[in-house]
Amino acid sequence: MSRDHVQSAERSAAEAPPAALTGVETPFLELLARGASADAYEQPVLLARAEGRPAETIGALERAKLLALRVRAELEGRRRREAELSALFETAHDLAGLRDLDAVLRAIVQRARSLLGTDVAYLSLNDPERGDTYMRVTEGSVAARFQQLRLGMGEGLGGLVAQTARPYVTDDYFKDGRFQHTRTIDAGVRDEGLVAILGVPLMLGHHVIGVLFAADRRARVFEREQIALLGSFAALAAAAIDTANLLTETRSALAGLERANEIIRDRSAVIERASDVHDRLAELVLRGGGVHDVAAAVSQVLDGTVEFTEAADTAAAALEASRAEGHAVRHEDDWIAAVTAGGELLGALVLRGHPGLDPVDQLTLERAAMVTSLLLLARRSAADAEQRVRGELLDDLLDARDRDPRLLRERASRLHADLDSTHVVLAARLDGPAADAEQEAAARRRLGAAASHLAATRHGLAAARDGGTVLLLPLTGDDTATGLARRTARHLGTAVHEPVTVGASAPVRDLAAHPDHVAAGYAEGRRCLEALRLLGRAGDGAAAEDFGFLGLLLAGDRDIAGFVDRTIGQVVAYDERRGTDLVRTLDAYFTCGMSPARTKDALHVHVNTVAQRLERVGRLLGDDWQDPARALEIQLALRLHRLSAPAQH
Repeated sequence: MSRDHVQSAERSAAEAPPAALTGVETPFLELLARGASADAYEQPVLLARAEGRPAETIGALERAKLLALRVRAELEGRRRREAELSALFETAHDLAGLRDLDAVLRAIVQRARSLLGTDVAYLSLNDPERGDTYMRVTEGSVAARFQQLRLGMGEGLGGLVAQTARPYVTDDYFKDGRFQHTRTIDAGVRDEGLVAILGVPLMLGHHVIGVLFAADRRARVFEREQIALLGSFAALAAAAIDTANLLTETRSALAGLERANEIIRDRSAVIERASDVHDRLAELVLRGGGVHDVAAAVSQVLDGTVEFTEAADTAAAALEASRAEGHAVRHEDDWIAAVTAGGELLGALVLRGHPGLDPVDQLTLERAAMVTSLLLLARRSAADAEQRVRGELLDDLLDARDRDPRLLRERASRLHADLDSTHVVLAARLDGPAADAEQEAAARRRLGAAASHLAATRHGLAAARDGGTVLLLPLTGDDTATGLARRTARHLGTAVHEPVTVGASAPVRDLAAHPDHVAAGYAEGRRCLEALRLLGRAGDGAAAEDFGFLGLLLAGDRDIAGFVDRTIGQVVAYDERRGTDLVRTLDAYFTCGMSPARTKDALHVHVNTVAQRLERVGRLLGDDWQDPARALEIQLALRLHRLSAPAQH
């Protein structure tokens, strides 16, 4: 009977009037109509017997029951086959629109499990490289060890299917001796609790590529139709895998062609970039560009960030490898090209965050490093010439060789220095330990170069003298000699990577008209330098104003007049201008133990007069003039002033 006929009979039975259903088959037709279970078909027979119906009636009911059960079984079989065909059709539809192989395989396993009514369904694929088969997709599995099983050829039921290319079924896995049991496979099957297992091969032509399984956690006999159905799903799974492989190969071939096309385009672009960078670098050299101009030009060409770095700020191992090989080398995500000249390492060009670099682009970076070395050598030559000129002018000022203010101003102007502004003379010396004379000489050269560079950038002068360096730097704004000395010590120490001690003079002025002030300032700066070293402050910077009378005790050639002038000079000058008596009042105040009452008796004046004079002293010397340290210096300056007074008349 066809599917259309069965559906027509069911509709006729449902639409027939109740009066037409008067025979013994009526209860069974009703059971068929509502899809009752097989057990329900016994009820009409049992009811007739209980009512004492005739034997003919009971016999007719028995025959009608058997016929109804056969119809029921036929209908169920047709429904099952319809569901199977629908599932196969849906799977084929999934395969036709294949986008994700794993998704298609999961759908196949899920539908196989549902239609066969098993606890678990799973699919394994062969691994040609390892010569075994492994779990690819599972549905209904709960044991992690089972989901990660690998079966050697011939091991377990799946290994036997993969080896023989034939379906195998076992009603009780652990009692079946047709295949090889292993401890690992049995442990995984035991963890999952499987008993009955059906496995069918996945075939591509004559080759087995895997196995599709359906399994139950209880003893079960798989029917021939179920084995055939699982085989159909296995065929679809194999087709899906084959289609996916073909798609992968096609995509790979297309990607290869596209990559080849990209390489051709990139190669053409690289050649154009190489020509472009050659033109840019040539233009930079001709117009006198600097190393940072080279880095900026190469950055644009290589579409990255290129920086010039000092040797000390670059990865040492990569920099040394680049210098030894003569090529740019990769360091993490960067490329480093050493900038060298005559074996001397001048720095590096670093391409930041660009791990993939075309060989032609690498050559471009290397050529840029070569151009950078040439520019640095040219700049060094110019700097050396300027350094000599600056040193010669400062030497002439220190030795007072040229006393023509006009010529001195002209020479300083050509070096962008102004001798009419206020300056500070600084004496600088290395304080790091030297291993030998050669290293010490090299360190002094580095100090001289760093000092010359600082002088050039600050519009000052620098020269080597007395085993160290002397600088003449302008004092600007609210800056002080002490602040300038400390910054210079830090700057030079950082540049030469060794401690540098710096002593500074008090501000000096009118150097063109009074060049001897430079020599006096240098002497004062050296005394401060020696004081710092004696106090254990190597690597620091200070000026005469920082030491007070201690500078007189620690250094030679004591500058008594300078100390007195720095300490109480404003009070002395005020007395000279106004004809007042502040110095004598201040001296009497300290002599009387800083008591205003005793001071007015010593001076024979009113106490208010003493208070007014001391208030004026405070405005001249500052609010802290009575602090113990300041008071001690002021008393010493008063004593020295008093002692030197006869020599001034």
